[in-house]
Amino acid sequence: MPSVLPLVFIGPMAAGKSKIGRLVARRLAVPFIDTDKVVAAQHGPIPEIFATQGEPAFRAFERDAVVEALRGDAVVSLGGGAVLHPDTRIELADRTVVLLTVTRDAVAKRLAGSGRPLLGSAGENTDAVERWAAIADARMPIYEALATETFDTSARPITRIADDIVTWARERS
Repeated sequence: MPSVLPLVFIGPMAAGKSKIGRLVARRLAVPFIDTDKVVAAQHGPIPEIFATQGEPAFRAFERDAVVEALRGDAVVSLGGGAVLHPDTRIELADRTVVLLTVTRDAVAKRLAGSGRPLLGSAGENTDAVERWAAIADARMPIYEALATETFDTSARPITRIADDIVTWARERS
């Protein structure tokens, strides 16, 4: 199914890009690449990178991982902020890009204990949800501009969402 590959997942933190992307890749019988996992494997845990080297260093590592991941026929999950880099946006302009969205209510359960650097450390989950909402809202115009198709992950089982994406991808090839 080369016409839709690489199939790229974008969206806010906790939208399910990694979990659903992994299922879609398995069903399409292609490799799965999670750029956050690539960065962590090469440079250490993401919270540690943020703490010791800062967000700019993380974004540079992330950019390198994205460039490499987009070279092959795979399902690729990008970190929520990967689309902030202008070169990444240019590269995604002619790719098949799936935007996964999630409602504010649904994300609250997913964020508990997640240790995501941009959301802060310990504290009230409601504070994390507010920070998540601010980040997601700010990035949404970019996500929407890049998306070939959008799937909401708020309420349905991830296996059903993955099935819908696979059906959609096969129809496009």
